[in-house]
Amino acid sequence: QVQLVESGGGLVQPGGSLRLSCAASGSRFSTYAMGWYRQVPGKQRELVATITTGLTTTYADSVKGRFTISRDNSKKMVYLQMNSLMPEDTAVYYCRVVVGPDAYWGQGTQVTVSS
Repeated sequence: QVQLVESGGGLVQPGGSLRLSCAASGSRFSTYAMGWYRQVPGKQRELVATITTGLTTTYADSVKGRFTISRDNSKKMVYLQMNSLMPEDTAVYYCRVVVGPDAYWGQGTQVTVSS
């Protein structure tokens, strides 16, 4: 199994920045496609960004140009740099990995954007 642990969430003012980190336990991390998702109470969990083993990235339209996903295979880490944050970015952010037929999620980290 793969274990994921997110960190870096917190309270930030509109226009501010946060960097989320996801630490993975898998021994073949470099072969995993990774993603960040977010969820607001009462709403469906939505895809924020993905990054493939070949470093191809995909972003939701709502975050494109403001968020950047990256990975460090040597450290088995995935990051989400969030700039120009807006109140609508407030959510619990989850790291996700798919390993063969199985998907694994981190515990989530709360991001609150408020003045």
